[in-house]
Amino acid sequence: MTNKYFLLGLALIAGLSSCEQKATESNNDSSYKTPETKLASDVMTPEVLWSFGRLGGESISPDEKTVLYGVTYFNKEENKSYRDLYTVPVAGGDAVQITNTAGKEWGERWTKDGKIAFLSAESGSVQAWEMNADGTGRTQLTNVEGGINDFKFSPDESKIVYSKEVKLEDNVQDKHPDLKKAEARLINEQFYRHWDHWVVTYTHLFVADFTRNNMLKGGKDIMEGEKWEAPVRPWGGMEQVNWTVDGKNIAYSSRKKYGIDYALSTNTDIYFYNLESGETKNMTKGMMGYDNNLTFSPDGKYMAWESMERDGYEADKHRLFLMDLTSGEAKDMTEGWDQNAGHLSWTKDSKSIYFISDYHATDEIYRMDIADGKIHKITEGVHNYQTVHPVGDQLIAKRVSMSKPAELYNVDAKSGEAKEISFVNKHILDQLTMGTVEKRWVKTTDNKQMLVWVIKPPHFDENKKYPAVLYCQGGPQGTVSQFWSYRWNFQMMAANDYVIVAPNRRGLPGFGQEWNEQISGDYGGQNMKDYLSAIDNVKAEKYVDEDRLGCVGASYGGFSAFWLAGHHQKRFKAFIAHCGMFNLESQYLETEEMWFVNWDLGGAYWEKDNKIAQRSYANSPHKFVDKWDTPIMVIHGQKDYRIDASQGMEAFNAARLRGIPTQYLYFPEENHWVLGVQNGILWQREFAGWLDKWLKE
Repeated sequence: MTNKYFLLGLALIAGLSSCEQKATESNNDSSYKTPETKLASDVMTPEVLWSFGRLGGESISPDEKTVLYGVTYFNKEENKSYRDLYTVPVAGGDAVQITNTAGKEWGERWTKDGKIAFLSAESGSVQAWEMNADGTGRTQLTNVEGGINDFKFSPDESKIVYSKEVKLEDNVQDKHPDLKKAEARLINEQFYRHWDHWVVTYTHLFVADFTRNNMLKGGKDIMEGEKWEAPVRPWGGMEQVNWTVDGKNIAYSSRKKYGIDYALSTNTDIYFYNLESGETKNMTKGMMGYDNNLTFSPDGKYMAWESMERDGYEADKHRLFLMDLTSGEAKDMTEGWDQNAGHLSWTKDSKSIYFISDYHATDEIYRMDIADGKIHKITEGVHNYQTVHPVGDQLIAKRVSMSKPAELYNVDAKSGEAKEISFVNKHILDQLTMGTVEKRWVKTTDNKQMLVWVIKPPHFDENKKYPAVLYCQGGPQGTVSQFWSYRWNFQMMAANDYVIVAPNRRGLPGFGQEWNEQISGDYGGQNMKDYLSAIDNVKAEKYVDEDRLGCVGASYGGFSAFWLAGHHQKRFKAFIAHCGMFNLESQYLETEEMWFVNWDLGGAYWEKDNKIAQRSYANSPHKFVDKWDTPIMVIHGQKDYRIDASQGMEAFNAARLRGIPTQYLYFPEENHWVLGVQNGILWQREFAGWLDKWLKE
């Protein structure tokens, strides 16, 4: 299992000398043994956090004996990542590393004859490749001009569908060919940028006949001339594209709207493209919200997918919908069930669907039986399952918790009992002492019960008084479940000797749709009271120093920090706001996904008769800067187009002009997150440094 980049990660956390690192990096001997890795401390550090292997992309072999997956490692010195592929027996056993290259392999999946297909940029552009299950016989399958994004074989593997970027708009140089060096954009429509990139191409699907003897160079664009994309930006992958079981149709999700209509709507439908006729049919016409992540029953009778009911509401309930492909009848299989359903996976006999659902701040595995529509809960614990794959009477599932990054588990489909099989990070975890994670229920100001996670520092001493930090979640409808984060990592925060308070305030899933939806149009309302109820409850503990409280958050959590800075009534001694909304009036016109601000803020700020919108804008944090009196750190990335960097600049400038101690951490190349390894470590150091300065010194 030795990987030279993995060893560099060990060198990073073990503190090896530069010459030892170089020797490790150049060693390609497959018999080379992983050196003993001794951490400098048994508590988390930023370097340790970024040394964990990040597991994902798991799939099951056709004979159901082997799990294929990838692991990403980060090289601090090179400031880049590497990804290799591994296999492990379904029943558990020794993992085998099957790639060890200077680049990455991703998009891995099994072929019907037990080989492994994957994506690689080894040829100079991203193309499809194939190899034997042991990593030998590496062969390039496609050589499409400009590269591809991803691909899927038809059921009999006689055809392939792949996604590729298509240019459909003229740029400055197209319009003025004599101005080749002009640097400008001509914009005539809404939705010209999204999350972290300018929209200059559209992702289209192409289909072609496929044989392994002839390298594929191109195919037919089944969306030719259409100025929309499939899969749907920004998160969509090939889980939004599939073949019908008979191989006659390509099914895909797309939001077939353009410009301002696209920016105002979430209405994403599922389309069938028929290979014989060349016709495209909308299968979910009249269903107004998101419809995506489609999957077909192995017997070909049904299509299941995730569906939201309302247009413009990106946090609506995730319903499990089922369509009889013979009659065309579609049915909500989760009607009356007040939870979300996602990550759908059919059993081999087509009788049941397994899925993941968040309930009371943990993500568990459920099974729905087609015959009677009954839903059965399979697992229970303090963890989050992220994926599930049925294998006979077993399930292969990926799981995380606040105290452990993703690993693979073999789960008994009846009892829910789980056995770890991957152990990617065992060598690091065995040396770390994690803080305890406790669940408590706190009464809110309107006499409801709110689940709050309390994470204590490693080596917790009940006779000691600790500073405490209130964590404010983003989204705003992002769950505070048992997630593992490489930025907002609760164990990392607790390792700095803080008690972390993470409430599931109003506006979060897992507690019913009413709880989840209360926040829309009420940003400065009940959920802010929920935050204060949580910190007030925990600060009463004898081990918390109520004179040393901090408040942190990102996105909506950043808004929360800005808002609480003007309303906290001297509770907090320091704030940190990352990519937060500061001025809601400018946010309305700066963001790209207009459906979000229309739904959550209630509409435009110039709609003077719109009571919900006017209440939202009246609670904009920038209107309460006159009440700021507490040190605040602001963090923002320039490529964040959901919440523009100007929001962070406004907040920092306001604090400076008010004479409030402040600091601005600005990342010119980061987006709504912090994805680079050195930037990530820098973020953790400055985050901890700011809190230490005001809560410890």
